[in-house]
Amino acid sequence: MRKDVRILLVGEPKVGKTSLIMSLVSEEFPDVVPYRAEEITIPADVTPERVPTHIVDYSDAEQTDEQLFQEISKANVICIVYAVNNKKSIEKVTSHWIPLITENTDKDSRVPLILVGNKSDLVEHSSMETILPIMNQYSEIETCVECSAKNLKNISELFYYAQKAVLHPTGPLYCPEKKDMKPLCIKALTRIFKVSDLDNDGILNDNELNFFQRTCFNTPLEPQALEDVKNVVRRNLSDGVCDNGLSLKGFLFLHTLFIQRGRHETTWTVLRRFGYDDDLELNQDYLFPPLKVPPDCTTELNHNAYLFLQSVFDKHDKDRDCALSPDELSDLFDVFPYMPWGPDVNNTVCTNEQGWITYQGYLSQWTLTTYLDVQRCLEYLGYLGYSIIAEQESQAAGITVTRDKKIDLQKKQTQRSVFRCNVFGDVGSGKSGFLQAFLGHNLVRQKTIREEHRSYYAISTTYVYGQEKYLLLHEVFPDFDFLSDADLACDIVCLVYDVSNPYSFEYCAKVFKQYFMDSKTPCMMIATKSDLPEVKQMYGSSPLEFCRRHKMPPPQSFTCNTAAAPSKDIYTKLTTMAMHPHARLRCMCTCNRCTFCLCQNFLNSELLQTVRAKLYAVVLRRHVSQADLKNSTFWLRASVGATVFAVLGFAMYRVLLKPR
Repeated sequence: MRKDVRILLVGEPKVGKTSLIMSLVSEEFPDVVPYRAEEITIPADVTPERVPTHIVDYSDAEQTDEQLFQEISKANVICIVYAVNNKKSIEKVTSHWIPLITENTDKDSRVPLILVGNKSDLVEHSSMETILPIMNQYSEIETCVECSAKNLKNISELFYYAQKAVLHPTGPLYCPEKKDMKPLCIKALTRIFKVSDLDNDGILNDNELNFFQRTCFNTPLEPQALEDVKNVVRRNLSDGVCDNGLSLKGFLFLHTLFIQRGRHETTWTVLRRFGYDDDLELNQDYLFPPLKVPPDCTTELNHNAYLFLQSVFDKHDKDRDCALSPDELSDLFDVFPYMPWGPDVNNTVCTNEQGWITYQGYLSQWTLTTYLDVQRCLEYLGYLGYSIIAEQESQAAGITVTRDKKIDLQKKQTQRSVFRCNVFGDVGSGKSGFLQAFLGHNLVRQKTIREEHRSYYAISTTYVYGQEKYLLLHEVFPDFDFLSDADLACDIVCLVYDVSNPYSFEYCAKVFKQYFMDSKTPCMMIATKSDLPEVKQMYGSSPLEFCRRHKMPPPQSFTCNTAAAPSKDIYTKLTTMAMHPHARLRCMCTCNRCTFCLCQNFLNSELLQTVRAKLYAVVLRRHVSQADLKNSTFWLRASVGATVFAVLGFAMYRVLLKPR
């Protein structure tokens, strides 16, 4: 809503402009009328619309044309005053005043006009017959009011209509010539209907109508009032009410009726509640509410936002196959001004065998948008009506801004649910295949992807210690000299090389040494195309030696050339490392370098076996009789021995862990 309203009164001399203002203020006709009244401000609490109102008078005796032009440009609404007993003043409305105002206002945003017929106390007839053709000729004329400053007739009504013309203009809503709503108004109300149709059956049932009424007007409809509304629609429109609910046609008819009966403020209240401005475009403040994201923090959807998005999915998954067909997806995005998801989305998230986005893929895509471009996510949630349906102040209520990554490292724990893995590798190393394999696409499936539909992102869920997390893979363009901060900012780095190409590993080694060797970001080497014969890499050291030297897990073999969907074990490892970078988790293997292997070697070492044997000999003795088993002293010694063994084992583990 506007913060204030500025009303300008213009017209020929002696038509009563100043008298109208003074009669409104003093509530009596003035004995002495000056040439011009000073600008007055009516406080918000005494106006029907609760908006401060400035009333400005014009007098050609005291003001220049330049001053008049300035006032016209500043006015929100202009009242052209004429005397009903003066034909010349009526003629001047079209011959002088309307052309003058048109020349001095922006063509794209015409200021609303109100025709004011003053001195109705001096005549017995109405001037409306003369005025109606003028109103039909100029669409910017909102209404005409006949009044009398002397008798105080329609004075307050005049300024109420002036306020209303600014706050609830008819022009954007209705075309008088066609006696129907304008296309933009129909489009906006259609979106509102579809957002309010919570079960997507094309009908607003009683519960949905009551929710709509409460949302827009803060009060539900009484059962009888609800029935009366439907009866009005039934009498005028055969298909306005279906299955005892309001159809889209019935909904639009009701608003047409409101406007025709001069209750366009009702329609404007609905439009503004759903985010529309005076031009029937969604307000930027509605689409992009303020959200502060500090550096090194990420953005995720919270539980309430996921619940809302789940309800939207369920609403449009009409065949209940847990996937959105192209028609269902089109229906979902029908409330958007454009189609937000292109064909590349089908190669970014999980799809079914028909290539339709699954429920998991749908939530993954929303998670990706929130992480990469939270402003775009806020816009999308605005189109879907999140703040209205979820009864939140704005879409920002659905976003969680995670804490600084440095704090996670200090506390050695994280509450984040989305982890980013940047995938580096030379041309042809298998990066794209690695991303697509995460979505369950084997090599045969990948070959069906068209180049223009290729995606540089892949996102899906993995489970780490029973917790569901999102892993976001991003394929970084292999231009070594032009890696941006965005290319380097991630939770884990994936270095991909082709085992069948002898020159493939060199790129990975260079990227690691230049950008990640001194970084705290964990790295993993992926040996792709492991189904092909492995060749020696033309580099100073082998990939295994390189990983050992830089305290990385050994290269992980991977191939997407499988009959079924490729294994996802590697992606779970990546997510685990991203979640626990402070722990420097290594692979569960026999590389003899990782913590697991060192502990295993220590437990199996000859030294520890000797110590254990001696402990057994001292504490438990070499022979245990049946009597010993019943002796409490025997069990006490056994407990002491076990405790000593555990303490020694833990101490050795800490000693081995410290240098790492």
